[in-house]
Amino acid sequence: MLKISVLQNETHFLQLTGLLFLILFFDVRAQSQFPSPMLNHTRAHQRVNGEEFSGVRCKIGGLVPKPVEVYLPQRNLKRDSVRLLIHFHGATDVPIYAVEKSHEPYCLANIQLGSGSAVYENAFSAEKVLSRLIKMVGDSLDLVSGTEKHFSKIYLSAFSAGYGAVRAILSQPNAERLVNGIILLDGLHTDYVPERQLLAEGGSLNTENLKPFLNYAHLAMQEKTRFIITHSEIFPGTYASTTETADYLIQECRLSRKAVLKWGVLGMQQLSQAQGGNFIVLGFAGNSAPDHVDHFHALFHFLDYMN
Repeated sequence: MLKISVLQNETHFLQLTGLLFLILFFDVRAQSQFPSPMLNHTRAHQRVNGEEFSGVRCKIGGLVPKPVEVYLPQRNLKRDSVRLLIHFHGATDVPIYAVEKSHEPYCLANIQLGSGSAVYENAFSAEKVLSRLIKMVGDSLDLVSGTEKHFSKIYLSAFSAGYGAVRAILSQPNAERLVNGIILLDGLHTDYVPERQLLAEGGSLNTENLKPFLNYAHLAMQEKTRFIITHSEIFPGTYASTTETADYLIQECRLSRKAVLKWGVLGMQQLSQAQGGNFIVLGFAGNSAPDHVDHFHALFHFLDYMN
C-alpha cells in the first residue's frame, strides 16, 4: 500500500521538518540570515513515503562529488523506452514516490550533494556533465535490467538549493535540446544589488543569474518545452525570495498572476497562478519550514504537469 502520513506531534514535527529546513533550504554563504518562523499549525503538511517500493536500484560514482542514486520501477524493467527524471536535492524516497505514482514510464536519477546552491552549480558547470550523466544512467540501467533503454524524454526537477545545478545546465549552449521540461520546487533565488539591500529599500535583483531561467520560460511559452515553478512566501532576508524571482519572470514574460485561493496537494494552500503556454508559476501560502518542505513532497503531483 502507498502511504501518506500526517505529522501531528509537535516535537516530532520540529525534529523532522525544522532540521531538514535548516539543512536543505538556507543557501550556505559567509553571511547571516533572517530565517522565517519555524512553526505552522494551520495546514496538514502531509508527507509521502517511497521507501516501500521495490524497484531496481544502483549507484553511479565518479561523475559528481557524491554517488548518483538510480531507480527503475519494477513495472518498467522490460520497457525499452522510458522517461528520465533527474532530481537535484533531497532524500531519494520522495522522487521515488513520484516516479512510482506517475502513469508515465519513468526512471530516476537522484542527486543529493549537500547544502547550498553552489555545490550543485559547481558540479554541473562543465558542459559535458549532463550528457555524461545521461549516458551513465542509461548504461547502468542496461546492465541491471538486461534490456537496452532509450530515454524518450528527459526532465529536470530541483528542490530548494538544487536549482544551482539547473542554472548551470541552462547556462550551457543547446541545453534545451537535451531537456524536455523543468520543475523548480520553491528554489529559485538570486542576490540583491547592492548586496543585502531589499527591494523595499531601493535594491534590485541580480537578474544576470535569472537569465537562463527566463530564456527557458520563453521556450516553454512557445510550447517547445515545459517549465513549472512553485514558490512559498518564505522571505530569507539576505537574498531574493522565490516569490521575488517568480515575480521577475512573470513580469518579463508579460504575464499576470490570477488569484486561486484553494486547497492544493498534501494540504498546501494555493494562492495564485500565472501561465503562458507551457510556462506555469504556482504560488502557495506559508513562510515556515514545513511549508517549504511541502513543495518537495508534492513532486509527484507537479510531475504530472510534464504530461
